[in-house]
Amino acid sequence: MSSPSDRLEGQRRDVRHAMTKVRNQRTWGMYIDPHRCNGCRACQVACKAENNTPPGVSYMVVLEQERGEFPHTRRSFVPRPCMHCGKPSCILVCPVQATFKQPDGTVVMDYMKCIGCRYCATNCPYGARYFDFGESYADGAPAPAAYEQRPSPEYARAWPRQPRISPIGNVRKCHHCQHRILRSLLPACVEACPTGAITFGDLSEKESPVGIAISENPTYRLREELGNEPSVHYKE
Repeated sequence: MSSPSDRLEGQRRDVRHAMTKVRNQRTWGMYIDPHRCNGCRACQVACKAENNTPPGVSYMVVLEQERGEFPHTRRSFVPRPCMHCGKPSCILVCPVQATFKQPDGTVVMDYMKCIGCRYCATNCPYGARYFDFGESYADGAPAPAAYEQRPSPEYARAWPRQPRISPIGNVRKCHHCQHRILRSLLPACVEACPTGAITFGDLSEKESPVGIAISENPTYRLREELGNEPSVHYKE
């Protein structure tokens, strides 16, 4: 069995290869093994640190579920990013086309168009969209923390965090760490997972690490019956 570091290196090679292809010939997606997840939330912390997200905004979260009956109980953990759906219901309700799907399958936001109506957040069946109210972890302190004033690197543009200026007042979401992918790097959550529970890559390549994981293991997708066609596959 390969180690988490070996699996990461295989995914890095896949991302580098996928980035040599025309954009519409690659489809980003994930394979998540909840049985490997120990609930450490390293993915969640890495995501917040990488994207400088404020209170109430977390692109990656780890859901918990308690199973069994006392005293024979156990906890299970499920990492949950945006599903980057093949048929995103969030896009259908945006009145200004601020949320859209890229040729590589990533569902993203255009902050300059977003009017903060939050229809997309209401219509997302996974709860994967968050409104930026402008809150700070340093609220009530004499001065804001320097790390909270760093620009967000989303979509290869620097978004200074200032009152009443986008992305404050907008809906925000996971974007597969696009600024990292553009440099042929893995999303921060994937790099941070110590158990190798998250596999990322090009779903169109059947021999890629993510393609092999999905083909060799029984999988399911969250709320698949809704017809959104999520690009995140979970091991049964």
